[in-house]
Amino acid sequence: MAMAEQRNDKSGKGPQGPRERRGWLSRIAPGVRNLVTKRETPENLWVKCPDTGEMIYRSDLEAALWVTPSGHHMRISAEQRLRYTFDEGEYEKLEAPKGVVDDPLKFPDTKPYMERLKSARKASGAQDALSSGFGAIEGQPCIVSVQDFSFMGGSLSVGVGEAFIKAAQEAVKRDVPFVIFTAAGGARMQEGTLALMQMARTTLALNEVKAAGLPYIVVLTDPTTGGVSASYAMLGDIHLAEPNAMVAFAGRRVIEQTIRETLPPGFQRAEFLVERGQIDRVVTRGEMRSTLGSILKTLMMGREASKAA
Repeated sequence: MAMAEQRNDKSGKGPQGPRERRGWLSRIAPGVRNLVTKRETPENLWVKCPDTGEMIYRSDLEAALWVTPSGHHMRISAEQRLRYTFDEGEYEKLEAPKGVVDDPLKFPDTKPYMERLKSARKASGAQDALSSGFGAIEGQPCIVSVQDFSFMGGSLSVGVGEAFIKAAQEAVKRDVPFVIFTAAGGARMQEGTLALMQMARTTLALNEVKAAGLPYIVVLTDPTTGGVSASYAMLGDIHLAEPNAMVAFAGRRVIEQTIRETLPPGFQRAEFLVERGQIDRVVTRGEMRSTLGSILKTLMMGREASKAA
């Protein structure tokens, strides 16, 4: 019986049931364990590079403007883009146009359109997929608009169309250039023909900018497709693009199935389009502000001289 009890003691069990197993630190100094607590690690401390799979420390990625060591330009929010573009990250935010009907067609798919809108607005803090600001790039005042792909794929809606028109009109009113960073999956299907009508409306707004003799610069980011690429994304005086940005109307698979041919490598990527004259230059994110500043100053030089005369 004594031997059985001894065996129970060695196995960690006694007459009263299982004994608590404690580490040596707790046994020597019982109060120390309460002082040494496990540090909580944020879930988003590391970010995976989509190209290489490399895990990158988030603060390093932020310092690199969300460009990975492999050169992959990750998608960023409209607010980040505006800060990176304007001098010192400072700008005057243009308020979203009022009076836009949110759900003109009362459209439901797997869930009501209004629920999708509310979710996107809560996540982004913006009214719709296009945000705009007024500030300076390398000292040159201008209006900058940015499409946020995280807001329902940056899709072109009535709200986006109204915001674009307001930004264009502000450029004319303030007599400054208009710059846009595009990123979209096309027109917003939940608004049907009303979304498609924005292609014509935004083009007419650009006519006012060009009639005023003001530059309109387009920066194509990944991805720019559909009705956006078929309208204001391809009407710039100069077209820049981020590295490897997808710029297209229809997807590669759809085109291959339609023409029954295999498309060449890199088809619909920024570098491919530069070689064929559709885009003027590919510019890295770190060089974008200085490049835009140089272009805007050059294009506005004659205008400033004529105003002085």
